[in-house]
Amino acid sequence: MSGPADDLMKATLEAADEAMIRIEMVDGMPVWEAMPGPKHQRLVVAIANSVTRTSGQGGDCGCHTLTDINVSFPDGSFKRPDVAIFCTAPDEEAPRVEILPDAVVEVLSKGYEAKDLQVGLPFYLAQGVKDVVIYDPWTLVVLHARREGTKRLVAPTTIQCECGCTLSLPL
Repeated sequence: MSGPADDLMKATLEAADEAMIRIEMVDGMPVWEAMPGPKHQRLVVAIANSVTRTSGQGGDCGCHTLTDINVSFPDGSFKRPDVAIFCTAPDEEAPRVEILPDAVVEVLSKGYEAKDLQVGLPFYLAQGVKDVVIYDPWTLVVLHARREGTKRLVAPTTIQCECGCTLSLPL
């Protein structure tokens, strides 16, 4: 069922998409960036397509991926991770995803690095996302963050997520 708030949010996001702007709301603060370019999109697709169940892992994570999807968080924030990985498939009929991703990947865009590094990274961890991966395609630096700390890697590399999924960061 869709109410007035959902309709307004949908109209706002559609208008932003038409204006080639991605809008997010993090801890009550609006955050935006221009739509990413072809290199960014190619990398996002490659990363999403690389996600598989880690061999030899037990558990029941389905390793479902969605790209550039609105994810609502319990505090009212919403973000659009480049790649979101879920153990349980989100409801495809809902206007936005309302379950917490198990892992997210953000590919940096020039001029908007702070959005992902200074705002997104701590936000995702505070919300309970188990693995946050930030990839800078110009320097090939990959940050893999979990609550217990952050590792600095260099692409190409493969990352095993806590949820039981593996993903690859290409050149």
